[in-house]
Amino acid sequence: MTATLPTIGHLIDGKIVNGGTRQQDVFNPATGKVEKRLQLADLATVDAAIASAHAAYPAWRATPPLKRARVMSNLKVLLEQNADKIATLITAEHGKVLPDAMGELQRGIENVEYASYAPELLKGEHSRNVGPNIDSWSEFQPLGVTAGITPFNFPAMVPLWMWPMAIACGNTFILKPSERDPSSALLIAQLALEAGLPPGVLNVVNGDKETVDALLTDTRIFAVSFVGSTPIAEYVYSTGSAHGKRVQALGGAKNHAVVMPDADIANAVSAMMGAAYGSCGERCMAVPLIVAIGDEVADAMITGLKTEIAKMKVGPGTDVSNDMGPLVTQPHFEKVKAYVDQGVAEGADLIVDGRGVSIPGHEQGYFLGPCLFDNVKPGMVIYQEEIFGPVLGIVRAQNLQQAMDMINAHEYGNGTCIFTRDGEAARYFTDNILVGMVGVNVPLPVPVAYHSFGGWKRSLFGDLHAYGPDAVRFYTKRKTITQRWPSAGVREGAMFSFPSNR
Repeated sequence: MTATLPTIGHLIDGKIVNGGTRQQDVFNPATGKVEKRLQLADLATVDAAIASAHAAYPAWRATPPLKRARVMSNLKVLLEQNADKIATLITAEHGKVLPDAMGELQRGIENVEYASYAPELLKGEHSRNVGPNIDSWSEFQPLGVTAGITPFNFPAMVPLWMWPMAIACGNTFILKPSERDPSSALLIAQLALEAGLPPGVLNVVNGDKETVDALLTDTRIFAVSFVGSTPIAEYVYSTGSAHGKRVQALGGAKNHAVVMPDADIANAVSAMMGAAYGSCGERCMAVPLIVAIGDEVADAMITGLKTEIAKMKVGPGTDVSNDMGPLVTQPHFEKVKAYVDQGVAEGADLIVDGRGVSIPGHEQGYFLGPCLFDNVKPGMVIYQEEIFGPVLGIVRAQNLQQAMDMINAHEYGNGTCIFTRDGEAARYFTDNILVGMVGVNVPLPVPVAYHSFGGWKRSLFGDLHAYGPDAVRFYTKRKTITQRWPSAGVREGAMFSFPSNR
């Protein structure tokens, strides 16, 4: 007799509810087995979530920022207390190793902590006597119902980029997590209720494109935040904007790491191992390309990388001794493997071949070992397109300017880094590279919670970056108030010229 699989529902108005007749399998990527069934929201379910958020908004907007901030402080404690449980859910559905899942959650918690500073962040500005007996000030007021659509690669962290700050600013929120690994986001939303969040302020609906389109077109939603691939980001931005919404849509990446002749090669190799193969390369800030300045640097990097790759342990994420887990789904595994095949066909030299990896006891898992190419060139598919897997390519360049020209010509501008001991070269690079996040001897220059995250070019659609100070601007609208109280009994004549303070 086949055991009944657990079913994942939606969180609407403070309760877990069923909704929608369609369901989707949720796999364990380490085994390839279906472990849960996810309900996909129908339009009535999405409407119920929006209606709940809409009804909760007036009271939540009127809640003092300090009380909203205290909910975030309580949530931070609960997230820390439940960290092991959350990380286990991430690993079970995404596949990343447990330490990486814990690291993801910690970066999310830092955003919750930043959101707890809401009273300071929302203070606005005040000027007395801007004119005779006239005072002026500005306020940051919430937008209303807001929404977020999040990706599979950071199922806990990216939602925490969005809704804590949106809610701390006085908005209500609807989260549509990835249908591939939704459980951690749902659990965290339940912890937010335990932390004191009123029902309806945060709702979670699981779904696919039907759900996304409903969120993008409903007139009761005023802002949408998205993280995912560039084609979908562009669709979300254009569709949401066409329906009058404020939209920030973070897309794909193809991040380059420049290694200069004076770089500490051993440290650069260590940095590239984590940047290329951490989380199986399923990061928008992963580094899939090394631009080595000179053949000597390229050869040294390859020698070091081959040595370190040989030491890597690939296996299920639940084994903390493993360095890399599986890819998230079978279709994604096939897609990444096809990119490796394409690179070979295009003439790049496959130095380390991760295809054909088999993990004893997990033969049906979606495991692809680390791959390393040499002589990758602009124009190749594996150079141009985001692979989102454990595939690293060496590009050979003659000088820094040639490397920068390649990076600046690429359609993506999410992250980049340079390894050097030369301060002049580093400063020139950081000043002139057309990329949104830049590291100097730092391979993954992901901003901390009190800065903001976002790329340039086709890596970001919209004016404001994610989390940090930009999040306050994205989830609020500024109102400026100017007031004057004339003296009682004093009649003033009409003024027909434009008011000034001359």
